[in-house]
Amino acid sequence: MDLKPKDLKLIETKKGLISLLQSDHNHLNFAKALRTVKYEKRIEELQEELIKLQTWVSETKQKVVIVFEGRDAAGKGGAIRRIVEHLNPREHRIVALPQPNEAERGQWYFQRYVRKLPREGEIVFFDRSWYNRAVLEPVNNFCTEKEYNTFMDEVNDIERMWVNSGIYLIKIYFSITKEQQSKRFEDIRNSPIKRWKYSSVDQKAQDLWDIYSGYKDVMFEKTNTQLSPWKVIDANKKYKARVEAMEYILNKIPYGVKNKRILKHQNLEDEA
Repeated sequence: MDLKPKDLKLIETKKGLISLLQSDHNHLNFAKALRTVKYEKRIEELQEELIKLQTWVSETKQKVVIVFEGRDAAGKGGAIRRIVEHLNPREHRIVALPQPNEAERGQWYFQRYVRKLPREGEIVFFDRSWYNRAVLEPVNNFCTEKEYNTFMDEVNDIERMWVNSGIYLIKIYFSITKEQQSKRFEDIRNSPIKRWKYSSVDQKAQDLWDIYSGYKDVMFEKTNTQLSPWKVIDANKKYKARVEAMEYILNKIPYGVKNKRILKHQNLEDEA
């Protein structure tokens, strides 16, 4: 592989050498190492801007909600972890609610999500959200048809009230193919440290793929509003998806003085 001088400098960095040494023992994969270093460099640039965004949110007492939705194994959690990696933990929260308990099941559906909305100066990330009721719950018979229809009738009005109250609401959907989901499930099942992630819902996800797709399409049709639109990101390449999610968030929030060079979209080469 012919390396340009600037690429050679990247390979010679600590991260570049580590990436190179992680190649197959019989073959040093310079191309993959270079892609990894470029990705990490891009992530670091965007993380610097995210710190500026958080500082603006804190100093001007803004309230920000960022929703991550997508199929199981789409990479939502990993994306959130890279986004918050260097943020002040006192001024952001990650919300990943378990199944509702008996008391919560008897409450107004949105009640437990309202409790998790941000205070002034805070960013809240939802790793799955109230949109469970739009797709996951009806597919798996976790709610009745009446409960589903009530949710779909109310959700746009609820979000409008939140936005009108001063909340910045960003909705991101990580989209993967059936084949990619199957591959990631296989990786999870074969990993002793990730196997716990593979739930009974995951076990049925492939068989219910088309039913999920039908509910997902209805969700987009009814809740992709001008006031609160969805951003759909191709998440088959998880590293590129994380970068695109960061870029979108930074461009949506009108924080301070933005570094236009960093915010300009950069096409990363495909992962090896």
